[in-house]
Amino acid sequence: MENKPLKVEYLYHSGYTIESGNYFLVFDYFRGNLTIPTDKQVIVFSSHGHPDHFNEEIFRWSRENGSIIYILSDDIDVHSTETIKRMEPYEKLNVHDLTVETLGSTDMGVSFLVKLEGSVIFFAGDLHWWYWDDDSKGEKRRMETAFKDEIERLKGQIIDLAFVPIDPRLGDFFHLGGEYFINEIHPKKLFPLHFGDNYKVIGDFINKMGNIDTQIIDVTHRNQVFEV
Repeated sequence: MENKPLKVEYLYHSGYTIESGNYFLVFDYFRGNLTIPTDKQVIVFSSHGHPDHFNEEIFRWSRENGSIIYILSDDIDVHSTETIKRMEPYEKLNVHDLTVETLGSTDMGVSFLVKLEGSVIFFAGDLHWWYWDDDSKGEKRRMETAFKDEIERLKGQIIDLAFVPIDPRLGDFFHLGGEYFINEIHPKKLFPLHFGDNYKVIGDFINKMGNIDTQIIDVTHRNQVFEV
């Protein structure tokens, strides 16, 4: 199937929207300016319940668009309904003509693999190679193994848009997860997650990766829009 044009908007931190001809997807909103369309099918994803990835405000959006569907990690303590779907890792769900699959995380919740109108989107949430200086060697090895095991599940997927953490709090090791993901999966485009207001780390990552086939998107401000 031919990929149709998409519009991606950066909200804040790990929050993004993806707009297609018929759909408006929201990922991990917790803060930022956002207008909910009334003429498209809106699907809201929350990868886990950490307060920098989930905000109960999302449920108020149904007043603006009564057809909203919520796809949430099952660690978020809400009741499942006809419009609220809770997913564990390694499940599959069809919503209209979207396909949603979940992978695990190296923190809480799930990551999402979404097939939308000919495009394949991977949203990592907090799935990352978290390498903290004060972790023990054993903890670092376990984290590396857990992260690589999840990425192995994506082998063979052609991913058009990947949303992956590039977290400056990891210091000299900020690049590990993103670099491994690009080298193993080769997404066409990579959008950074989990960087707060530190836009500089994105440029640092682009420079570190050098000349590669994956286009790393250089986000510079909130509500920046990209046509892809």
